[in-house]
Amino acid sequence: MERKMHMTQYKELFQQAQIGKLKLKNKTSMAPMGPVGYADAFGAFDQRLQDYYVERARHGVGLIITGICSVDVNIEGMSTAGIPCPTVEPLKFVHNAYQMNERVHAYGAKIFLQLTGGLGRSALPGFTTKQIAPSEQGNRFDPSVTHREMTKEEIMNLIQKFVMSAVVAKRSGFDGVEVHAVHEGYLLDQFAISLYNHREDEFGGSLENRLRVSTMIVQGIKKACGKDFPVSLRYSLKSCMKGLRQGGLPGEEYEEAGKDIEEGIEAAKILVAAGYDALNVDAGTYDSWYWNHPPMYFEDGCYREFGEILKKAVDVPIILAGKMENPQMAVEALGKSCDIVSYGRQLLCDAEYVEKMRTGRLDEVRPCLGCHEGCLGRIGNGPVSCAVNPACGRETIYGIVPAAVKKTILVIGGGVAGLEVARTASIAGHKVILCEKSDALGGNLIPGGVPHFKRNDHKLIAYYKRQMELLGVDVRYNTVVTADSAAQYEADVIVVATGSKAKKINLPGSGKTVTAEEVLLDKVSCSDKVLMVGGGLVGCETALWLAQQGKEVNVVEVLPELLGGHGALPHMNEFMLYDLLKYHKIGIYTNAQIVETGDAVTIVKKDDETIELPSETIILSVGYDSDDQLYSELKDLEIPVYNIGDSQRVHNIMYAIWDAYELARNI
Repeated sequence: MERKMHMTQYKELFQQAQIGKLKLKNKTSMAPMGPVGYADAFGAFDQRLQDYYVERARHGVGLIITGICSVDVNIEGMSTAGIPCPTVEPLKFVHNAYQMNERVHAYGAKIFLQLTGGLGRSALPGFTTKQIAPSEQGNRFDPSVTHREMTKEEIMNLIQKFVMSAVVAKRSGFDGVEVHAVHEGYLLDQFAISLYNHREDEFGGSLENRLRVSTMIVQGIKKACGKDFPVSLRYSLKSCMKGLRQGGLPGEEYEEAGKDIEEGIEAAKILVAAGYDALNVDAGTYDSWYWNHPPMYFEDGCYREFGEILKKAVDVPIILAGKMENPQMAVEALGKSCDIVSYGRQLLCDAEYVEKMRTGRLDEVRPCLGCHEGCLGRIGNGPVSCAVNPACGRETIYGIVPAAVKKTILVIGGGVAGLEVARTASIAGHKVILCEKSDALGGNLIPGGVPHFKRNDHKLIAYYKRQMELLGVDVRYNTVVTADSAAQYEADVIVVATGSKAKKINLPGSGKTVTAEEVLLDKVSCSDKVLMVGGGLVGCETALWLAQQGKEVNVVEVLPELLGGHGALPHMNEFMLYDLLKYHKIGIYTNAQIVETGDAVTIVKKDDETIELPSETIILSVGYDSDDQLYSELKDLEIPVYNIGDSQRVHNIMYAIWDAYELARNI
């Protein structure tokens, strides 16, 4: 009865939709996410990428829009194994894609191939060997790298390669294509925005001229593939940037340096008139990168206002993503902000999301944390995947298989690593006993998920608790396992996942210190003038959380940079957190040391300058130490004993889960 109620509640999402003359079985879509690392040597979809899309089709998505495929890898000198490209070896591309699309269509889903003209000045260093742009300018990430102006011949060749790619896509069985154009500050968006485009020919100057590449592309595709072959457009209504390499935060007042809403509306009308059948809407550019790939600091439904504006301006379907995982929000957005609701990272985390939503099993959904560690954070180091779903992108080669020999496994510790071991091992058929010394599961995610912007950490705990119930894991709370008591569980394998403990250091002076964990868990009171000692991720996020409560916060970090240095976090998370710290007027003192603490003031030395900072509360956030004592006491038993998670090495959530999954699926 409860599941029927849920199905009725969200039935609007499961009614038919339409793009041009193409009918979709429901109003859900898989958002395009770059398939970096999933092309074979011929530029075709490799088997892993095929399985990745089929898995989402299998679980109810109405429309799949693939991640970007280059129309010509030679334009910027990309590797053929970087992202797929229909024009490298068209027959090979057709061969691989056609068999994938046959499988996708078996589930009633439709699929569009997304085509990109390239990165231009937004290319990550090392990703391309030829640096081009609409006009000469510096690279977004490394201004010392200059991108030369494209010739008219190169532009016309690019347009033709879009058309050729669409022809290949149609032959491959795709139901339509999406042009990755006036969006995110990629090459075609650079043509569209006057800040980047200083050309004086027919591809520069007026808005119509700056959009000419994109309008010629859709006109060429329609001529080659037929007027009824659907072409959607990935479209950013607003650039959300203060200037080059500087984003504007949600709610912040600033003068738009790129494309403002007024121009965005005008451009949308021109593009729809040219022939685009749908707009796949978001906001931002690489200069405001966190808008295109919203970290956890964004609120849910962050693009709804942009979709609502465009719904009033154009008469084609609006596809809208942007943290739309709340089904009630998605239902309310239909007809007002969009016609189709799109899900991106949520479908990386949980390929079954749409079907779970349809059947009222939201408590079984594995949530996206907004961390970017497993998806965009892996570009350059590995294929796109997901921090909380290790099997993402390798569904058929890295799934959980039934164990040949069923064992009794004792898991010691109910943090995220221990929970993932218990989940995976139980699915494989083992009997699992999980012992947690406290009265709650979650470990460091419990304090970590306290700030509103980290709320999905607590959703991840809830997901694991529900999995323990569904899988019948024997969870024993308030149970301390010792070297002496371990034998009573008669386990065949022991997995130690005892986590880590916050480091404590002695500071000079009379000031009393507390840990970030104690403050987050409200074990100690926190005054209005706070000094945070340690500028890593925990320190900075705790500082932000306190500043959002109206407290005066200063951060002191001994190293030259916060957050472990540039690149330690995925760029979009790093950029946004830095901007938020600045926006909330949090004092940042790097290369600084504590000279003396007091009850209300702390003396800090930065370079050759001595500074007095208010410090009614001094919070330590100087890292964690592995709690591996129990493992040391058990490791020499005559049965296998493993150490996993922070008790093995202090790392992030992704590696706690990935290491645990690797271990448990092979026990």
